[in-house]
Amino acid sequence: LITSGVSLLAVGITRVSGDFQRGDVVSCLTEDGKEIARGLVNYEAMEVERIKGKSSSEIEAVLGYIDETEMIHRDNLVLL
Repeated sequence: LITSGVSLLAVGITRVSGDFQRGDVVSCLTEDGKEIARGLVNYEAMEVERIKGKSSSEIEAVLGYIDETEMIHRDNLVLL
């Protein structure tokens, strides 16, 4: 996210914490807990938990639908 200016994809997520809904602002943390970004998430917490670490092409098979291929689109992401 920091060096490439890209969207956050499910494959890049290693852990989900808290309860959030689609459209909520969430924090993106490094593995050591440093906040590096905030953005509007495209899936609720329980869904992200199910698809974390998976490629975008697997989302529909896991959830039964796909709204977006990104967890947070780069247009809705602010680096801190």
